[in-house]
Amino acid sequence: MPDFQTIAEGFATALNGWNLLYCLIGVTIGMLIGVLPGLGPTTGVAVLLPITFGMEPVSAIIMLCGIYYGAMYGGTITSVLINTPGEAASVITCLDGSPLAKQGRAGAALGVAAIGSFVGGTLSIVGLIFVGPPLAQWALHFGPPEFFALMVLGLSTVIGLMGKSVIRGLISAFLGLNLAMVGIDPMSGTLRYTMDSPFLMNGIDFVIVAMGLFGLSEILLGMENMASAGKPPKLQKMLPRKEEWGPNMQAIGRGTVLGFLIGLIPGTNSVIPALLSYSLEKKMAKDPSRFGKGALEGVAGPETANNSYCGGALIPLFTLGIPSSPTIAIILGAFMMHGLTPGPTLFDHNPVFVWGVIASMFVGNLLLLIMNLPLAGWWARIAMIPPKLLYPTILVISVVGAYTANNSLFDVGVMIAFGLLGYLMKKTDIPMAPIVLTFVLGKMMESSLLQSLKLLDGSFLGLFARPISGTILVIAVVIMVAGIVSGFRKKRTGLAADVEM
Repeated sequence: MPDFQTIAEGFATALNGWNLLYCLIGVTIGMLIGVLPGLGPTTGVAVLLPITFGMEPVSAIIMLCGIYYGAMYGGTITSVLINTPGEAASVITCLDGSPLAKQGRAGAALGVAAIGSFVGGTLSIVGLIFVGPPLAQWALHFGPPEFFALMVLGLSTVIGLMGKSVIRGLISAFLGLNLAMVGIDPMSGTLRYTMDSPFLMNGIDFVIVAMGLFGLSEILLGMENMASAGKPPKLQKMLPRKEEWGPNMQAIGRGTVLGFLIGLIPGTNSVIPALLSYSLEKKMAKDPSRFGKGALEGVAGPETANNSYCGGALIPLFTLGIPSSPTIAIILGAFMMHGLTPGPTLFDHNPVFVWGVIASMFVGNLLLLIMNLPLAGWWARIAMIPPKLLYPTILVISVVGAYTANNSLFDVGVMIAFGLLGYLMKKTDIPMAPIVLTFVLGKMMESSLLQSLKLLDGSFLGLFARPISGTILVIAVVIMVAGIVSGFRKKRTGLAADVEM
């Protein structure tokens, strides 16, 4: 059971004037990012990460988390009103949200989405409160071999983020691992991959990499399609009809559980629970033919699931230090940037920080509910900002952020280089999630491996002899092999289908 006195102290921290302000700023920016088509939480967190340098750690993480789950709310609005998903998970919302808007029921769609998002987000945080501390206590028994095994398990989940091609995914993962090796070797002290540049002696700054790969590359892609969205419809009644409450609340309940459970699995993303929730609601419906034509459950379930996913996805980060998605990986980078190490000791060594961040999510979800219901039409108008004004503004913010990270023009050049790399990766369909996860986990995995080998007198097989690390490593190997085999089977099936055609 959680310590309720500590939770109360967390709420006191979250409701502190400055932290409350940063929570409001975070969810507002998140809403804005979610509303603007093509950006999404990963891009938003990456671009705005540098502005947290001078902030207190708790304030910084409160704001970044607010951007994360705020973007999930914001993407719903444009999906319903103008059939333009603000972020990836909201693509599913377009299926029934847009038809509802054409029927004059955009208000009901946005209302049930806001309620579902609030319920899913809030209950997933309750799950974090009850699941997080016991898991962290169990993980306190871990030594370097167990942490190395966890890092390998985290890397094994990269298989699930490789997209259509296993080969392309492996290229991305391998590139991330090599980038993690840049700098000083922790054992010998020799320089690796620095090309005799003093700027690379301490390695490549993760913030700069993230801003380039996600922020700048998205700007370049967006500039290829400068079309503006149409005028949004007027909003009328914001709540479902009386007879619709029962089915929609059931959809919200199912979406909450589904999103939370999928969030616990490293390597997933918010699209998966949204898609599965939509499929589940269609199967559970008495009349499945309504779906795709304007079924409120087709909005309520997926929107609840992708917000519930956010709370579940933070559990592996807080308790084990494993990022479960690219956005969480960037937040992990923010932890380390502020001198914090996510993992089992975080709850014991920094309880005020942990519970302050968790409590801020309750506050943030309430703020988002208030901002969504009466202000949905206003947010939709923001999506009408001409791209020729939007993209240059984001570009300027990115360049300034890259420079202020270390007051270095070299970092601006690195960001531009990674922006071009990200652009080419997107154009050639090479997934970027593996490069981020392997880059973040690579250094930690190397340190844990070296410590483990020293503890085990250089015996790599000793990792398998320890019960916990051995079990985790076996699971990781099984996941890797199964993922690779599944990927090749899908490719072979696709080739066979092409031949038959």
